[in-house]
Amino acid sequence: MADAYIIDAARTPRGIGKQGKGALTEFHPGRLLAKVFEEIQKRNSLTTDDIDDVVVACSSQVGKQGFCVGRMAALDAGWSDKACGMTLDRFCGSGITSVNIAAANLMSGMDDLCVAGGVEMMSYTPTVPRADNNRTVDGSNLHLRDLHPQPHQGICADMIATIDGFSREEVDALAVESQRRAKVAIENGHFDKSLITVTNDDGSIALDKEEFPRPGTTLESLSNLDTVFDKFMGIPVDDTGETFDQLVKRAYPDMKINHVHHAGNSSGVVDGAAALIMSSKKYADQVGWKPRAKVKAIATVGGSPTLMLNEPVPAAKKVLARAGMTINDIDLFEVNEAFSVVAAKFIRDLDLDIDKVNVNGGAMALGHPIGATGSILIGTVLDELERRDLNTGLITMCTGGGMAPAIIIERV
Repeated sequence: MADAYIIDAARTPRGIGKQGKGALTEFHPGRLLAKVFEEIQKRNSLTTDDIDDVVVACSSQVGKQGFCVGRMAALDAGWSDKACGMTLDRFCGSGITSVNIAAANLMSGMDDLCVAGGVEMMSYTPTVPRADNNRTVDGSNLHLRDLHPQPHQGICADMIATIDGFSREEVDALAVESQRRAKVAIENGHFDKSLITVTNDDGSIALDKEEFPRPGTTLESLSNLDTVFDKFMGIPVDDTGETFDQLVKRAYPDMKINHVHHAGNSSGVVDGAAALIMSSKKYADQVGWKPRAKVKAIATVGGSPTLMLNEPVPAAKKVLARAGMTINDIDLFEVNEAFSVVAAKFIRDLDLDIDKVNVNGGAMALGHPIGATGSILIGTVLDELERRDLNTGLITMCTGGGMAPAIIIERV
């Protein structure tokens, strides 16, 4: 099997994902991704005629984010029309999956040059009119609902905290640490290698730094926040009139949920985009690129759609087995902080050293632009491995529907 090399990674800063408040909210999603494409092309002298495929993740493919935003963004960036493109959705895990698909194509020998990445404009998609008022991932498929009731992900996070015994104090403490680490990373330039300055088309700066973090966050300030997802329980999930608490009771009729999650220990709503150049060794040698890393192994797992967020641990175990590695062979871990309990459970169940996990903070501090996050995290781990002169990183994340993709990268 051939090697899949990562040549470079680039991303936007994450902008606050609320209309009128975030610096990126006026961008078309395809144009925002095109800005990343333009920068990564320029700094690597990328010949876009040679690109076999552009594999882009986007979870809410509606309105402006529909119509194969991956292909459209490549064209918007002025890339060759020979550079094919596709757009995929694996909920929150989409941005790892785009990289994994590109890697698989390269490792199979069918492609020599791919660009992978993702985009999500969360400031835009909440305002898009939908065909119905569906609020659950089953798309109002009532037969599916009878088989697999799937509550809101925030409710799932509280269910997992209840089942696994995580307290409000524990999940809040992890959120405070995420903010502290993000503050240190930003102040010391740990993100600078991948970060691009997003400019408006007139050349003025739209955003050149992370916009979401709240570095003054403390345990006391978080303790004053009301939990959120208990307020969702009585909300109808669609025009059937069924509520979220009724969905929960289908699978867990006797569960009394201890609601512990709120805005401060859940992932932030933001806009963002990311891209990675990936190639075969043959192509890298041909154009004189020095690869930064190679893909050691990829994996995806599925599990309970009702609990939905529990699969990063089995995904990590599966990708380690594929690579013939153990936990001790990994220098840095990144697990998306969709909700605090996801990271807390990952650290506890795998018995990890917390100083190796999400070392620059995570989505509770920096935000989670759904389709882009996985690609961002891969670039973040690569930059940090180089900064610390370490070798291997494992990246994984939970997704809607009860799945998790994972990837192990190794410096070369």
